[in-house]
Amino acid sequence: METKWLEDFVSLAETRSFSRSAQLRHVTQPAFSRRIQALEVWAGVDLVDRSAYPTRLTAAGETLRTQALEVLQNLASTRAMLRAHSAAAQDVIEFAVPHSLAFTFFPGWMSQVRDRFGPVKSRLIALNVHDAAMRLIEGHCDVLVAFHHPAQPLQLDAERYDTVVLGQDELGPYCRPDANGDPLMRLPGRAQAPLPYLAYAPGAYLGRLVDELIRLHPAEVHLERVYETDMAEGLKAMAVEGHGIAFLPASAVRRELRGRRLVSALPAKGPALQAPLEIRAYRQKAASSGKTSAQALWSWLADNGPR
Repeated sequence: METKWLEDFVSLAETRSFSRSAQLRHVTQPAFSRRIQALEVWAGVDLVDRSAYPTRLTAAGETLRTQALEVLQNLASTRAMLRAHSAAAQDVIEFAVPHSLAFTFFPGWMSQVRDRFGPVKSRLIALNVHDAAMRLIEGHCDVLVAFHHPAQPLQLDAERYDTVVLGQDELGPYCRPDANGDPLMRLPGRAQAPLPYLAYAPGAYLGRLVDELIRLHPAEVHLERVYETDMAEGLKAMAVEGHGIAFLPASAVRRELRGRRLVSALPAKGPALQAPLEIRAYRQKAASSGKTSAQALWSWLADNGPR
């Protein structure tokens, strides 16, 4: 049995999609499926209910998912302790951050940290949310910074990970304004003329949250998917050019709103299509890393860090 099989399985449990997990794990779908099948042969039971869509785990699969996370986390902790013996790595704090926060929130937050906590040597690893969380689980970073919403919580065991709230954000729809400064498009649209929708790729964290927003909205929303990408910055660029409506974190569009390059596409009246977001930091519990710099920063954040 190979540890990459467990990593594949944890990814599948998160995305509930063979194709999406294969893409995230950088293998072909047939190769990914073979690795899951190899894990099932090793376990001696079916781990995935292939008759369901989206993909779901069997009872045995749910049990293995819990154990797989623990195994991977224990290996990550051991690796972190071994790497901590390297003096060169002691001072550099490695952050795994989703692209949207890496471009917007992280630079300003790091300025606050340096002003209030002191000098920090950091390494930023920008990824999608899934890969950033896996990087923490696998012990390849010291701190994960990510969005949180109750409808889409990260699957991280509270007994193994500490959490600090760093700030607040809000997910909402934006589009290009017309010559008068009014939105070119306004939700909820009409069935006869659905609005062009700039969407996150299937399985993306913010995309799942948008899907939930639309599903729970009391009025029917009429959108036609015309473009998709994993990255909020890519959707923003398309929205600025007038290609459609994109749901974006408010922190990602501050400059565009000030410059009137984007405006809100919220309905003129009725319930809003917005979701409040927390920006959180996650770290394996204190004993999991020997980096004194990371421990010192985390203690400071827990006590009086930026909110």
